[in-house]
Amino acid sequence: MSCSSNTYFGMPTRRLAAATAAAAVSVLGLLPAATAQADTGATTGKAGAVVLRTDLDVSLLNKTVTAPLSVVLNEVHAPATASKTALTATLDGVDGGRPFSVLRADVATARAAADKQRAEGYSNLVNAKVHVPGLAAVPLISVEQVTSKAVCAAGKRPTAQSNLLGSVSVLGRKVTLNTSGTTTVDVPTLGQVRLDLSRTATTSRTAAATALNLKVSVNPLKLNVSEVEGQVTLARATCQAPVAAAVQPSPSVGPQTTPEPKPEHLAETGGSSATPYLVGGGALLLAVGGGAVVLARRRRAGAGGDAA
Repeated sequence: MSCSSNTYFGMPTRRLAAATAAAAVSVLGLLPAATAQADTGATTGKAGAVVLRTDLDVSLLNKTVTAPLSVVLNEVHAPATASKTALTATLDGVDGGRPFSVLRADVATARAAADKQRAEGYSNLVNAKVHVPGLAAVPLISVEQVTSKAVCAAGKRPTAQSNLLGSVSVLGRKVTLNTSGTTTVDVPTLGQVRLDLSRTATTSRTAAATALNLKVSVNPLKLNVSEVEGQVTLARATCQAPVAAAVQPSPSVGPQTTPEPKPEHLAETGGSSATPYLVGGGALLLAVGGGAVVLARRRRAGAGGDAA
């Protein structure tokens, strides 16, 4: 019986060996090569804005009557937008109990927006005048335009910015504000106002901007008829950055050409629970291919001896 065809289960031995080796490499190449991403969840950022906040104590008749003037205009928290041009507050014993206008402005806008990527607060005042009790004819402060903006984006440094555009008048007196500190305006017949311009603060995740902060001490003609003490804030914006979703990559493992990978190496590089079976199958196929090559050589050697 002739064995010159060199077949193994009906397939030429050389072709079988080559196919077996290729199959082994393909099996090893099936080891995990994709990068896994685990989303641990992102949080939505926070933002807020307000065009006016007062924290004042109004004293009448040598402080025999005291009334707080705590007013907030257009305070919003994300997501929201508010637009108004006037705010009135009623204080008993002031102007005969009639409504008292604290702020009047052509534009008074506060806007706040936030999602999982970004948070932003914005406030804007145009042609605004702030009044306090006892000074109905003279505004505490008049500004042409002030804006504040705070932006907090996930993974980025927050920013805060305030701008003062145009002139500023305090107690009827036009003033030039000091951009690097506090400006004090002292009007003998009316009182004293200390102003801080463009106060900003940032941390790794938060930002805050205030266009104007006023410390007020007003006593018209020092008659102790209407004394006003406290703070006034104009155009403030704040934000807090969202927490980005944590992505945990699993290092990929490229095609393996060595038939005997170390089990601990596969564990370190993120091999799955099926990895040992894939490696074993590849090694078995390589062994079968090697055996087929040896068998082919022996048969060729035997065939050569018979021919001799």
